[in-house]
Amino acid sequence: MFTLYGIKNCSTVKKARDWLEQHGIAYQFHDVRADGLTLEHLQNFTARVDWNSLLNRSSTSWRQLTPEQQSDLTCEKAIQLIHNTPTLLKRPVLDTGERLLIGFKDEYHL
Repeated sequence: MFTLYGIKNCSTVKKARDWLEQHGIAYQFHDVRADGLTLEHLQNFTARVDWNSLLNRSSTSWRQLTPEQQSDLTCEKAIQLIHNTPTLLKRPVLDTGERLLIGFKDEYHL
């Protein structure tokens, strides 16, 4: 079963959920704000995709970070930032088991 990571009130996550449901694709929703993200989740993600693609630099959460927090980023620092502030995760993240898809345009290419 697929897992969709995001937050309930995100319009892009809503579009992804609608698309999955319209196509009859079973998935589990993981609300990163309510359920959080473990370091294991994030390490699994960064082992599968470039950590830069996971960090939402256009979010309100990003703009609230200090310049020091935003600078000199490494994979480890990004993991810690997202772990501490899950809304820094670019949304949605769809884990198909085989692939990790970041973001949603108009449809998934499964």
